[in-house]
This record gives sequence, C-alpha cells and structure tokens, in this order.
Amino acid sequence: MRISVTIFLTDETITPTRLARELEARGFAGLYLPEHTHIPVERVTPYPAGGELPREYGRTLDPFVALGQAAAVTESLGLGTGITLVAQHDPIDLAKQIATLDHLSGGRFTLGLGFGWNVEEADDHGVEWSTRRELVRDRMALMQALWADEPTAYEGRFGSVRASHAFPKPVQRRTLVGGAAGPKLFSHIVEYADGWLPIGGRGLSESLPVLRAAWSDAGRDPNALQVVPYAVFPNPGKLAHYADLGIEEVVVQLPPAGEGEVLKALDEYARYVGGGGGQV
Repeated sequence: MRISVTIFLTDETITPTRLARELEARGFAGLYLPEHTHIPVERVTPYPAGGELPREYGRTLDPFVALGQAAAVTESLGLGTGITLVAQHDPIDLAKQIATLDHLSGGRFTLGLGFGWNVEEADDHGVEWSTRRELVRDRMALMQALWADEPTAYEGRFGSVRASHAFPKPVQRRTLVGGAAGPKLFSHIVEYADGWLPIGGRGLSESLPVLRAAWSDAGRDPNALQVVPYAVFPNPGKLAHYADLGIEEVVVQLPPAGEGEVLKALDEYARYVGGGGGQV
C-alpha cells in the first residue's frame, strides 16, 4: 500500500520544497494539497467539521504553485490536489495549468477535484451553488476536449471551446473525485474520473461495493477503479482494513505546522512506509 500525505501548506508552515524533499527521502508516495482562494470574513456556511474554521483555511498556498516547487526538487514523488475547486476556475486556464504541471513533473500529477462547501467563497467566483456539480461536470468535459490528441471542440451548458491546438498534453490524466458517498457523486466518478477520494475513509465497507457496482454497470474495467482514502489519521488496524478492501493508496493527514512539528509527524508515520515508494 502506498502512503501519501496531505497538509494545509501556508505562509506559516514548512515550505513545499523542504517537505517534498523529506517525503521523497523517506519513501512516501505522494503529496496532495488542498485549495481555498480566500475565506470571506462574513461567513454563513458552517465549517463541516464543526466549531470555528481553523486558521489555515484562510492562509492556504496556491496548490499548483506549491506543487510546481515540489516537482522541481523531487524525481519520483507523486503530486496531487485534494481538492481543486474546479467550479472556481476558468477551465481553459486550469487545463493548461494541469497539463503543464503534469508534463514538467514527468506524469506525476493527480487531479483531485471537488465541489466545495463554502458558499461565500464560491459566490465571489460567480458560482451558482445549486448548479455547481453540473458546472464541474461541464468544465471537466471542456478540459478533456483540450487534452484530446486531436483538436476537439466542446459546446456545453456553461462554456465552450473551439477545436484548438493545446499543448502540452497531460501525461497521466489521473482524476479522482472527492465527496460524500451517494448516487450523485458516484455518477460523476463513473462518468469522467478514475476514482474516489473519500474524506476520512469511513463507511467504505458499505459504500465501496455500491460504487464498484455502478462502475461495472457503466461498462468500465473493474480493475481500473481507484479508491484513495484521504486525510486519514492512520493506525495499523485501519490500514489493514483498507488493504482487505483492495485499496492501494492512502493519504494521511499532516499538521499545518512548522518544520519541526511536521518532521516529527513524518517520523511517527514512517513505521507505515516501507521500501519501494511508500509500500507497507
């Protein structure tokens, strides 16, 4: 099982380059970064985990810039977002960012995408909350048209692009969708993604068979589905349970802290990481 990490990198934490070097040296498989462009002070949306919204949410580094730095100082470390708020991006610009990062890193990028939870943040980007899932679906189709091998036009409900020359092309094109289990989420995963980023990884014994059935019913290769539990606080029993479910990668949570505290956490997680790129 590959062990990757996620962390809220901010202007107050360990730097992307320092963290990336330490992860690769210690055999971790990948680094996934979250995204928030800003957090409006006038907040109506409650924090999903309850209580006050943690300080790091409003100080988050841009994940693509940070991952670009991480790519430049590593050779094999996987790079991903967890998650990109696709609805808040211009899809033509985002397609170029993704393709460039994947190209320059040698095919190491995974697009983890989601639909968001902060209504005020999305509203400042002009996102209509009730249609954000369909907006993301539309933007993914537009980006996939730009990534096609031949110039391909796309005309959708929310946007369009002419048949275009658009290089570089992503090498890997690995896409995982984050969100809570349910028919609507699973329909998106089956339609345009490679798998699921379930936050925390709870309830997989019940939900995973449902997703696998939807995947197979859509005619997709059962062996191709990727499920990557995300922001997990690991223990041996939990990881053994994931392995029994056929899960091959887990993303563990690091504290949004300075170098000393983060390296201490890596030392604690090191017992789960073996040789060969994060195998346990």
